[in-house]
Amino acid sequence: MLPRPAMLLGWSGLLPAAAALGAAVLAPPPVPEFAFRAGALYSGLILSFLGGAWWGLATRAGPERAWPLYLVAVAPSLAALALLLAMTPGRLIVLGLVIMATLPVDRALVRLGLAPAGWMRLRVPLSVALGVLTVALGLVALLPAAGALGP
Repeated sequence: MLPRPAMLLGWSGLLPAAAALGAAVLAPPPVPEFAFRAGALYSGLILSFLGGAWWGLATRAGPERAWPLYLVAVAPSLAALALLLAMTPGRLIVLGLVIMATLPVDRALVRLGLAPAGWMRLRVPLSVALGVLTVALGLVALLPAAGALGP
C-alpha cells in the first residue's frame, strides 16, 4: 500500500485540472483562454512528471533491464513537449488520451516488480481522471463560446 501522503497528494493533484475546466466553462472572458492554457500546461507537466517516476523505478531494474525502461521513461516528456508546442484544443484532447494510455507502462512496472505495492490503485484512477479532465478541457475549448482559443 502506498503511504497516505502519496495518496492524498496524488488525488489533490487533480484539483488544478478540475479548476481549469471549471474556469473554462463558468468564467467570463478572458479567463477561459487562461484556464485552457493553464490546464494544458499542467497536464503536460504531470505527464512529464510521470516519466520521471518511471525513470526512478527503472533505476531499480538493474543494468540488464534498465536501458529500455529509461527510453520509455523519457517518452512522456517528449510527448508533452510535442503536443504543447502548438497549444490547440485538438492537441489537448490528444494529450488527455496519451495520459490515459500510460497505464500499460505502469502495469509493466508492476509485473517487473519495480513499482511499489498499491501503485495501480493510485495510477489507474489518477490517469483516467486527469485524462478525462484534459480531454474535456480540449472539447470545451472547441465550443463556439470559446472560439478565441482556435481550432
